[in-house]
Amino acid sequence: MSEDNTFFVVKKKAVPEVLLKVVEAKRLLDTGKESSVAEAVAAVGISRSSFYKYKDDIFRFHEASKGTNVTLAFQMEDEPGLLSDVLKVISEYGANILTIHQSIPISGVASLTLSVQILETTGDISEMIDAMNTRKGVRDVRILGRE
Repeated sequence: MSEDNTFFVVKKKAVPEVLLKVVEAKRLLDTGKESSVAEAVAAVGISRSSFYKYKDDIFRFHEASKGTNVTLAFQMEDEPGLLSDVLKVISEYGANILTIHQSIPISGVASLTLSVQILETTGDISEMIDAMNTRKGVRDVRILGRE
């Protein structure tokens, strides 16, 4: 039986709580806030068996994206300087912009697709997307794919 290496991008609200706790326990171990698996799982309230069952299969999107290209889709209002603001966020997080495709705005809203290269020094991708989503005039930012 071969292992299935199919990946999915799922929003946090759709992930079962136990899996989020596994990710948190891994973070506690990685940052040194907890020194053993027993301490980390006790801190987040899961069993060691749950941790070991899922630890290799769940991770933050950012951790799996280093060295890859991510394609983002936007819906944004046709406002002067808004695209520049979004590109500045990408620059602040240290990602490299590869391509930009923007449609002609219809009813004051443009569709935009960006491909960005995630480098070893790039900040947390989830936080970058959140920062772009909070910009006034940005209606939606979604991850289309990763290569």
